[in-house]
Amino acid sequence: MSRRTARPRRSAAPAAPAVTATTPCPCGLAAVYGDCCGRFHAGTAAAPTAELLMRSRYSAFVVRDEPYLLRTWAPETRPGEVDFDPSLRWRGLEIRETTDGSAFHGQGTVTFVARYAHGGEEGALHERSRFTRHEGAWVYVDGDFVE
Repeated sequence: MSRRTARPRRSAAPAAPAVTATTPCPCGLAAVYGDCCGRFHAGTAAAPTAELLMRSRYSAFVVRDEPYLLRTWAPETRPGEVDFDPSLRWRGLEIRETTDGSAFHGQGTVTFVARYAHGGEEGALHERSRFTRHEGAWVYVDGDFVE
């Protein structure tokens, strides 16, 4: 997710969607949140691939986990904060393509479509995100919108 999608405004936000350790993970994999992205958010494990980092960052947007998003953002492109739009609800993630980004690579890309609802309208964010390793861990660098 890019900085452009994360910073619309900050206001009194309604509670983040109810996601618990035993509910399905928002990232779309067939696992519960606690065994999937929740372990990355909690810091008990690090995402081993760029795709899993992308999935965990999507889930962090769903649950509004600003510390995780900032921790997994490359220092050279990291914003000072992440503002969540309280009227935006993420509806699902589809990974379209990955390039490199495995345990054997230092860089990778993930092309995805993230569906959302905003102000009663459905929409989709289609982005090709770039990832690199920083101090051994995968981090998000930036992304380009795909038309």
